[in-house]
Amino acid sequence: MFIILLCKEHFRCVKFKDEKYVHEFGKHLRKLRKDNNLSQEELANDADIPINQIGRIERAEINTTISTMLAISKALDIHITELFSFDKKADKK
Repeated sequence: MFIILLCKEHFRCVKFKDEKYVHEFGKHLRKLRKDNNLSQEELANDADIPINQIGRIERAEINTTISTMLAISKALDIHITELFSFDKKADKK
C-alpha cells in the first residue's frame, strides 16, 4: 500500500511500503553508476529512459519498474541481479 502526499514544493511524494529497501536500492544504483564513471544523464541516455529518471530512482522518489531496471542493467553492462546485490541488512529492516 502507498500513500500519495502533496509536498510543500507541490511535487507528488509517495510513501512506499518498503521505503528503506527503495532507498538502499537508489544508493546502490548511484554507486554502480559512479563506479562506471557515468553521469545520471549519460546513464539515462544509454538506458533510453527520461533524463530525470535516474536521479529520482537514486533519491528514492519513485519505485521504478522492472523494465526500467532491465534497461539500466543493460546500460551498465551488468546482469540485472547485480542491481539487487546491496547490503542484505536492508532486506531485514
